[in-house]
Amino acid sequence: MLHILILAAGASSRMQGGDKLLEKVENQPLVTTMVQRALKTQLPVYVTLSGLDHPRAIALSGMSADLIEVTDAAMGMGHSICAGVAALPPNATGVMIVPADMPELTSCDLDTMIQAFDPDGPILRGASTQGKAGHPVIFPARFFGALRQLRGDTGARAIIQQNKTDLRMVTLPASHALTDLDTPEDWQAWRSSTT
Repeated sequence: MLHILILAAGASSRMQGGDKLLEKVENQPLVTTMVQRALKTQLPVYVTLSGLDHPRAIALSGMSADLIEVTDAAMGMGHSICAGVAALPPNATGVMIVPADMPELTSCDLDTMIQAFDPDGPILRGASTQGKAGHPVIFPARFFGALRQLRGDTGARAIIQQNKTDLRMVTLPASHALTDLDTPEDWQAWRSSTT
């Protein structure tokens, strides 16, 4: 079975003291909205967090997602991916990695990715309607060993680069695969464009 891994352990270092994953989307913290969208797919959902007493973890209380504490999250996204993939059960046939700071990714977008997944097929990467590569990314289980070796802050970019011939883009609507919000200015511009 495919599993969903939501990366929510980052430091929000560019938010000038705020937390981008606690910004309100659909009248609740973004991290809550993203986990709800993932759970709607009916697949198991795992969420990496820098601490299980973090406000983000509190925002997820009562939800049926597995929360994974990443003690070295401050060292970069690779550590979160490593910890998240290490927590997956042996029957996982693949993992969909979803950054939690992408408010335009919908349950329908995740379902589009899921429907394209073949455990024996290529890596799948979400793309904009203009063909620009983005997120989420689905890795079949044969890549789990490499994902568990990740360190630093470049995420899984190197694995994708090394396997370009084993990669397929999946087109998602508009810029859903690209919109991530890292700064207060990003949030302000995005809210202005969506009202």
